[in-house]
Amino acid sequence: MSVIVALALALAAPVRDAAAQAPASAPVSAPVSALASAPDSRMYAITAGPLDSALIRFAQLSGIDIAYDAAMLGRLQSPGLRGRFTIPDGLRELLADSGLEAVALPDGGYRVRKREGSLAGKAEAVQTLPTVTVSGSMLPGDPATVSGGQLARVTRLGLLGNTDVMDAPVSTVGYTAQAIQDQQARTVGDMIESDASVRSVSKPGGILDAYTIRGFPFSNGNFGEIAFDGMYGVASNYRVSTGYVERIELIKGPAAVLTGMAPGGSVGGGINIVPKRATGMDATQIGAGYASAAQIGGSVDLSRRFGPKREFGVRFNGGYRSGDTGLDQQSRRAGVGALALDYQDSRLRATLDAIVQRESIAAPSRLLHIVPGIGVPDAPDGRRNISQSWESSGISDQSALLRAAYQFSEQLEGFVHAGGGRTRVARLFAIAPTIVNEQGDVAVFDTNYRFNVARASAETGLRGTFDTGPVRHRIGLAFSGYRDQLERGLVNSSVTSLTNIYAPVTLPPQSIAAPDDVPKISQTTLSGMALVDTLTAWDSRLQLTLGLRYQRIRSDNFGPDGATTARYGQGAVTPMLGVVVHPHDNIALYANRIEGLSKGDTAPTSATNAGEVFAPYRAIQYELGAKAELGRLIATASVFQIKKPGGEMSGGVFAVGGEQRNRGIELGFYGAPLQGIRVNASAMWLDATITRSSVSQGKVPIGAPSLQGNFGVEWDTTWLPGLTLTGAMAYTGGQYVDAANTQRIPAWTRFDLGLRYRAELGQHTATFRISVRNVLNRRGWAAVDAYGGLAPADPRTVLASVAVDL
Repeated sequence: MSVIVALALALAAPVRDAAAQAPASAPVSAPVSALASAPDSRMYAITAGPLDSALIRFAQLSGIDIAYDAAMLGRLQSPGLRGRFTIPDGLRELLADSGLEAVALPDGGYRVRKREGSLAGKAEAVQTLPTVTVSGSMLPGDPATVSGGQLARVTRLGLLGNTDVMDAPVSTVGYTAQAIQDQQARTVGDMIESDASVRSVSKPGGILDAYTIRGFPFSNGNFGEIAFDGMYGVASNYRVSTGYVERIELIKGPAAVLTGMAPGGSVGGGINIVPKRATGMDATQIGAGYASAAQIGGSVDLSRRFGPKREFGVRFNGGYRSGDTGLDQQSRRAGVGALALDYQDSRLRATLDAIVQRESIAAPSRLLHIVPGIGVPDAPDGRRNISQSWESSGISDQSALLRAAYQFSEQLEGFVHAGGGRTRVARLFAIAPTIVNEQGDVAVFDTNYRFNVARASAETGLRGTFDTGPVRHRIGLAFSGYRDQLERGLVNSSVTSLTNIYAPVTLPPQSIAAPDDVPKISQTTLSGMALVDTLTAWDSRLQLTLGLRYQRIRSDNFGPDGATTARYGQGAVTPMLGVVVHPHDNIALYANRIEGLSKGDTAPTSATNAGEVFAPYRAIQYELGAKAELGRLIATASVFQIKKPGGEMSGGVFAVGGEQRNRGIELGFYGAPLQGIRVNASAMWLDATITRSSVSQGKVPIGAPSLQGNFGVEWDTTWLPGLTLTGAMAYTGGQYVDAANTQRIPAWTRFDLGLRYRAELGQHTATFRISVRNVLNRRGWAAVDAYGGLAPADPRTVLASVAVDL
């Protein structure tokens, strides 16, 4: 009976120890996150010895899945492996003279089987062992990660599945659970802007996380743009906690073919979170944390496996924090609970995730808008908060996702995914506080809001491999559907008040009744199908990806009485072409032409063609790039151009007459150039221009700086083992606040410092972390969103935490 060895991040020694002590009864299986086989070669140093141990070590180092029958291996020996090998060549060496061979599976893993006519495994009887399951986060220094375990080599590229960074025909970055913990990132927004192509355009004390990617807006608002395990509609709206996240993946550029249209139509890039799963060894971690001014919290992480073969896994992550933040008058309570169940055998893999997330903020901060025709005032002290203590925001999220994959054969796998979520929001605050003069006076009026958002999504399809002569095909076929419904009710205040960004005024509480009804106002359905084929030749040195997705968009808007006020229904076909060439073992050159998709506009009632529905907007990207492995360092470079059309009013007629073009150059350096030193550095130069418009042609889009840069470094001290010093810098260039380019904010730079110390406390390990964000307490406008909303820089913030592995 065959088994799955999936060794994502495991220690080989504990696996052998557990196997040696187990009673005889069942096959050995060690599942872990799959990693598509990489054509690049790597250094291996695996000693000669038992073949099963050698395969376990090889799977651990290369990050792939290997399936084999434990009884078939018996007491076979391996000559070991020393030197630089590709994955196929390494497996051939390990299996030399064994009578066995390794064949590739559709998901990128391998299965070990007897060669035809071989007598392998018949020489001696062997003891059959129970299942040993090994999985979890990559270990520091593991070749399947970069930068000491903080950046992953693998990203889930939708229909392409898990793909090594050197094989991806697009630009990607993946942050591991270790990086999230080390940076004390409480939300996805805290982590994702570590890449220079991304900038947060919101505040942690605000109501949501929003970003720009390659100069285009990405909002996790009413219809969350963040995918959960590859599926839209499951991740929490507005803000995503990181306590249950194994990996945060950033795909730069549009990716409609691979992942489908994002619900909000983002085209600059995509974000996917991979949840934590039960590890092979039972584990328990508890933690405590502090954030200035008085935020205190705790967390727990439990991992267990059950069953005679340990085929059932349970992972629970919970966290809670509460207290005053670093902003005046503001306090925040946030809690999250996530349960991840999984089952794995030789053919079936199934997972179930259930998440509950709640957040309550008193005096939530809001982005500041500004009237035209005045200069932008200097930014206030980051601690100043114009929101009132009686204003509030409350969000409650519940979501679930079921995924299953079945291996019909070595060449064919079927999958089905289904899930969704519901978000309830209650808010009482100023909708769009507006700066009215250069002295910093702000006009505010409050609204009592209620939102209900329901989301559901499903996907089914096949993945397979086959050969046509010397060319191998990896095929993905998927049918998908997504649906969301928004319910909204609101009551506006009749009072407009004045406050000031430098000296906020305490305003009397307003009695604004909650809305009597929360009617349905919109419903959107996305459906479609996609086909992707990756062709590989010349020992995988040439890879060509061809893809096509048909997407249909239907959207209905409703009036207070439930009657349909507007209806939208359009479809579009989006293609993809991607090429990866490996001229050398450690070099990859890639190019792509890929499209993004967003809902077309409906002409407003003020237009003479009111109600006219326009086809979905296609954003087209061209990109050229190079990636190189230089020892323990990965360097990347790319040039890209993205064009996105848009609608505008001209002469009383609404038409698709606008276009934004973003051209850019990106550089990245990740890894350990010297022993004990790790770097994470990136930069993006951006030339963003409105190339077509009747009113703003030739202008720079709002919130699109010409230069963004990040540099992070870690140093493991030699004078105190276990102590690591950290530092980071983030630079954001000047940005225009208005479409006419008459209002502008200057560049801003933030510096962070920190340390962590890993200590052995008896039989347990504790890691202490302290970091200071904006250590110089510099004032400034940190960002501008696509609608001209100004985000003041956060004040100096101290974060401290301790995590103990029990």
